[in-house]
Amino acid sequence: MKKTVFKGAATAIVTPLTENGVDYERFGKLIDWQIAEGIDALVVCGTTGEASTLTDEEHREVIKYAVERVGGRVPVIAGTGSNDTAYAVDLTKYACEVGVDAVLAVTPYYNKATQKGLIASFLAVADASTKPVILYNVPSRTGCNILPATALALAEHPNIVAIKEACGNISQIAELAALTRGKLDIYSGNDDQIVPILALGGIGVISVLSNPMPKETAEICRKFFAGDVAGAAKMQLDLLPFINALFCEVNPIPVKAAMAAMGFCDNSLRLPLTPMEPEHEKAMLDIMRQWKLI
Repeated sequence: MKKTVFKGAATAIVTPLTENGVDYERFGKLIDWQIAEGIDALVVCGTTGEASTLTDEEHREVIKYAVERVGGRVPVIAGTGSNDTAYAVDLTKYACEVGVDAVLAVTPYYNKATQKGLIASFLAVADASTKPVILYNVPSRTGCNILPATALALAEHPNIVAIKEACGNISQIAELAALTRGKLDIYSGNDDQIVPILALGGIGVISVLSNPMPKETAEICRKFFAGDVAGAAKMQLDLLPFINALFCEVNPIPVKAAMAAMGFCDNSLRLPLTPMEPEHEKAMLDIMRQWKLI
């Protein structure tokens, strides 16, 4: 059996930004709060962390800072994927050197690689990595889908240990689980599908919801693993209105507004992302008040 990176809930953490760059003081406080609230792992420089508009220097600094700030308290997973495989390999090597516990490798976006191309690209990253690799399948963003048979082929590599599955297609995820059982850990990449994917044998979630609600997101997983499936499902359904609000505009626009309302960052985004529409923000903040988050 391959090593499991984490079990439960990992936060795909926002990157606090100002006009002058990354706000490391607030980033550090956010990291500490997440861990104190009981999150099981942290993912930095993912989609939610606005990795695509960080400079290369910022991307590397954020990874290094997170590893040092966490100090081994929970696993740190770094987003190192790219549409340029050579760049992904280079960034993966760097992340491993500075001490991450695993890397998250998204499918090459825009290029729309074939399944053969996906295999070749992911194998190049896995060969370069000295740490476990988690595949990230999010076809709605990248224009390319890791098919279950492709995931099975990639699972033969000793460094490829898991997949973050955000295809949104439960039937495809069921086929993936059936093919790869014991060979690849599966994490939900969608907050509205945590319990369904756990029911198919998944072992956790890489979450946006857990930015403002780390304790509750982790609790969904813990209830499920303890056998309280009904309790986990109730939490999933109770949180659905907030989850929908967090995705009413493209991620991370809403969650950045939510975290700003909680005082963890400025509501600062980099183009082409723009601040949340006022009516959407008002509706989301109303839900946050119901949950006593603000």
